[in-house]
Amino acid sequence: MTETSPQQTSVKKILPFILATAIFMQMLDSTILNTSLPSIARDLHESPLNMQNAIISYVLTLAVFMPASGFLADRFGTKKVFIFALILFSIGSLFCSMSQNLTHLVISRVIQGVGGSLMTPVGKLALIKTFDKSELLKAMNFAIIPALIGPVLGPLVGGYMVDYLSWHWIFLINIPIGVLGMILGLKYMPDYKSTDVDFDLKGFLIFAAASLLLSISLELFGDMQNISPVLFVFILGFLFLYYYYKHARRGGNPIFPLDLFQVRTFRVGIVGNLATRLGISSVPLLLPLMIQIAYKQSAVTSGWIIAPMALTAIFGKSSVIKILDRYGYRQTLMVNTFIIGTLICLLAIPNIHTSLYWFVPIIAILGFFNSIQFTSMNTISIADLRNFQTSSGNSLISVNQQLAIGFGIAFGLIVLKLFENSDFIEGEIHNAFRYTFLTVGILTIISGFVFRRLHISDGKNMKSKED
Repeated sequence: MTETSPQQTSVKKILPFILATAIFMQMLDSTILNTSLPSIARDLHESPLNMQNAIISYVLTLAVFMPASGFLADRFGTKKVFIFALILFSIGSLFCSMSQNLTHLVISRVIQGVGGSLMTPVGKLALIKTFDKSELLKAMNFAIIPALIGPVLGPLVGGYMVDYLSWHWIFLINIPIGVLGMILGLKYMPDYKSTDVDFDLKGFLIFAAASLLLSISLELFGDMQNISPVLFVFILGFLFLYYYYKHARRGGNPIFPLDLFQVRTFRVGIVGNLATRLGISSVPLLLPLMIQIAYKQSAVTSGWIIAPMALTAIFGKSSVIKILDRYGYRQTLMVNTFIIGTLICLLAIPNIHTSLYWFVPIIAILGFFNSIQFTSMNTISIADLRNFQTSSGNSLISVNQQLAIGFGIAFGLIVLKLFENSDFIEGEIHNAFRYTFLTVGILTIISGFVFRRLHISDGKNMKSKED
């Protein structure tokens, strides 16, 4: 092994911090909007329940463009792509703060999403290529800390900024962080390239079209006047998925090879991730909305009530290895999904006169079990992948997570709108939220049966691995 130069030493010290900056921006941006939507909606003259596009557009843009991040880094170099991603993310943030209507905000969020889809994956790629395997876990753990802190700060920072400044600052806060990342990136980010550049552009475009069409069909369903266009877009999305299947079968080098789905643990992990996140992803948005719309409380109050979910997730992450070693993946995931679904159902119990403090222990416990769920699902998904499948498999898991979050948010708001417009709730918006929590909670419990397909011994080779 060659001797480490002072420049390499500096890079190894600063690079995890650069990646941490990118992850922090992305995680903060993913959660900061949840407590701010009612205020933004008032300013843009929209209903808070119609603001989901501002969140879903960002999440789905991440999902659509993430598969291209590795190719772009190999083709143009990690340094150039990372700096470009930071610039794009910061410009998108500036445009968000200047939005005059919902359409402007959605377009700006898409620009942010393109930057975010390149920023973190390319930063991780540079880290993996810079550090030896013996050093990588320590470096990655440092960089991942903001992923745990971001969801804690997001709702609180968003709440305080909305209540004491204005909602525009929840986007402007990204710009100084982005500038710091650019300065450090220009000096310390290594510029790795690859001569063996092969990208399945056709497959990427087909898969992206399928993802967007299926997402749009959910959006149309949420504001449905006529069933025909909804069904047309939905069927078209599935036709594009089938087209991708036919494309991938022809061989070559597809972005997501079909042989991944021949691995049973990967298949169960992907389906389980999609199914369980339908309920889980809707809670961090629905609860702040309910606290502000039904309970007439401030954004700060909703931020403080949702914050324990992220704090206890840190404890869940530190406990998950012991739990999996003792109970195994099959039992852990089935029981854990049942607990999460039950906790979501419990959010439906308080009536409009119940103290808001009732929600705090439920949310705190939910954060703990969510953390166990995500780590378990992600690690079982890659448990039996071979070395040559790990890169594409890991990429598909990331894309699947983002799609699942987007679908979950859309699904939760669709159910809420259906109850809101029904005679069943007797004109009480609070009851619409209660029945929505009950519905998504029951569906989450049912989704746990996906993990019955796991064997008791599955994941034994993952004892030393963690998400």
